[in-house]
Amino acid sequence: MSRAQSFSVKRAQVEFHNFASLGQPERNLGIYAEENQRRGEVIRNHREFIGAMTPFLEIGANAGHSSYMLANEFGASGFALDLSADSLRHGRVLMDAWELDRAPVRLAGDAVNLPFADESLRFVCAFQMLTQFMDIESVFREVTRVLQPGGIFLFAEEPLRRKLSLRLYRCAYYETMKPWERKLYDWGLLGYLVRDVIGARQEESFGIRQNHSMVLKQWHALVQKYFAAFEYDIYVPERGWGERAMKRLAIALDPYGSEWRAAHLLGGTLAAVCRKAGEPRRFEEFDLLRFEDLLRCPDCHAALTRGKDDALTCVGCSYRASNEEQVYNLLPSAERRELYPGERGDIIDFSLPGHERRLLDGWYDVEGVFGNKYRWIGAKASACLKRIKPGPQHLRIRGHASPPAIPVELRANVNGVRAGVWKLDRPGLFVLEAALDDSDDYLLEIEASPVWTVPTDDRTFSVNLSMIRLVDPED
Repeated sequence: MSRAQSFSVKRAQVEFHNFASLGQPERNLGIYAEENQRRGEVIRNHREFIGAMTPFLEIGANAGHSSYMLANEFGASGFALDLSADSLRHGRVLMDAWELDRAPVRLAGDAVNLPFADESLRFVCAFQMLTQFMDIESVFREVTRVLQPGGIFLFAEEPLRRKLSLRLYRCAYYETMKPWERKLYDWGLLGYLVRDVIGARQEESFGIRQNHSMVLKQWHALVQKYFAAFEYDIYVPERGWGERAMKRLAIALDPYGSEWRAAHLLGGTLAAVCRKAGEPRRFEEFDLLRFEDLLRCPDCHAALTRGKDDALTCVGCSYRASNEEQVYNLLPSAERRELYPGERGDIIDFSLPGHERRLLDGWYDVEGVFGNKYRWIGAKASACLKRIKPGPQHLRIRGHASPPAIPVELRANVNGVRAGVWKLDRPGLFVLEAALDDSDDYLLEIEASPVWTVPTDDRTFSVNLSMIRLVDPED
């Protein structure tokens, strides 16, 4: 059986969520509000089936916005968990912008090694996150472990594999589509050509592998295996006349007049509310001030205590997690060291102070906010990196290409040797990787063309960069 997630994917998710959640706070507030409206409607549609929601856990919570909805709109108490501690810290912005009174406990953690005791939670929810695991069943096993008898697992916005598609390529989000792609999308025809979910290209380019192999029948079999009762909502796309006509035909041909056949042909998304077997416990008051009673050590699985310094400490081993800006990092020790290395010679993260010490020539002043700070370059820029870990090394460059520099060509020379050449034909985020020769120190030179100017600025621009680092090759 394959691993649920490789370490390289976890690293990419931490980087991506930090960048995406924090980089455009004003834009994201609108997106989060729209998602909460959609997710809240699913909960209200199944409210009687769900029952009590305290204590709750949202896994893959991103900025935790849906956990804030559970706490403030539905009056529940519980936890928001994500691999990215930085994106969870964005909750401070949410509370201020939305004038919220209640907050979840925020934990950095892994969905296949949940830092919770057996049968400790009444309600677990997950939105748009299960298909980021190659072994989706591993998440189901963990969820049923931490759920109380009669507890509820709600997952939603999970893609259904589409049968009617030539699967030619992965397509970008709408705003970075080419004109002909937008036209086909608006007509409802692009889905017949592209592979998997429209927009998956951005996450894939970042290194986040996605599992879009599940058809509706397979989701149903997995739910039946782990849960005693369930309710579904199926959402089949109706983008333009090309999908609208096919959906109507599929429903008309279905012997029950349902959308199951339409979902098989056109894909869409699934929301499922699943109840674990057993009689629910009598309501027990959840004391948010003693939330540590529900937790367990991610290393040895012993209980955790919380001291006067507000740090969580394991009673069975040396594991310790401090309260760092209202987030506890409860990842296993080995993963925590690598996913949150701090300032290191092999990483230049433009959002962290001190990164400028590894920059040489060709960089303009840092711009941007939070996790999306960046520096523009012109035709050439250079930097230095130092090997920290043994073994083969790859160079990883994250940046953003903007019109009019589309298409743009990037070239990377490392220690005087050409490491890679890339042509970018779409605006937006890019992540580039190249294998490197063995060395203790790396002198990086980045060249970009074409360059462009704006009338109100005397600088020459090409692309902007937000992270440069050394990584282990994909395992």
